[in-house]
Amino acid sequence: MNDNFNPDQYIKELKDIFEKNKNPDNAIQMKSYMRDKFEFYGIQATERREISRHLLRMENRPPKSKLDKVIKKLWSEEKRELHYFVLDLMQRYQKKYKVEDIGLMEYMVFNNSWWDTVDITAKKIIGSYLKIYPEYKIEYVDKWIKSDNIWLQRTAILFQLGYKEETDQKLLFKIIERLKDIDEFFIQKAIGWALRAYSYKKPEVVKAYIKNNELSNLSTREGLKAIKRNEKKDK
Repeated sequence: MNDNFNPDQYIKELKDIFEKNKNPDNAIQMKSYMRDKFEFYGIQATERREISRHLLRMENRPPKSKLDKVIKKLWSEEKRELHYFVLDLMQRYQKKYKVEDIGLMEYMVFNNSWWDTVDITAKKIIGSYLKIYPEYKIEYVDKWIKSDNIWLQRTAILFQLGYKEETDQKLLFKIIERLKDIDEFFIQKAIGWALRAYSYKKPEVVKAYIKNNELSNLSTREGLKAIKRNEKKDK
């Protein structure tokens, strides 16, 4: 890590790089795809990661003590690629997550919220955090469900997406039970997505769960996608 790290200089360098490589035509399309909720430089993911790669290297990225300041400053910027960079940056600290870092992760879910950043935060960042600190899992899941914020609720549903056979089945089904009656696309879609992900490991369990519980058509359809696809292959 750089002991002489300057947060403002680091952020300026990143913004200057993105500004230099902006693509106005792409920016219009990317903004439209995100329903005009965010402004863009118009830089595609592969190029974005390539031109900012050096700022993610250990010797250049923020020391842990200054990470909070850098992330909150970048997250407050209007250009969406800066938020995407934050997601890449946060994942570089997975082995250094501290108990208190959940507050920063919740900040990322709660602010400038949309599915593109929330889903990565839930699966790759919060999912990793709760593997390190599983003793906080129930406490935070309960908090997010009760929050009435759809993005925190979606996080509760999706944080186990990468857990595969380590998925806490009992907890997953309990979360779904508590949220399944919320008439909100992003909640119902997330329920289906979580069930589909788990069906790759436990297809019969998921199939039985969907059959025996009253889920929305969207959740049911999404949850059974992989199962039905595999059943067709076997015929």
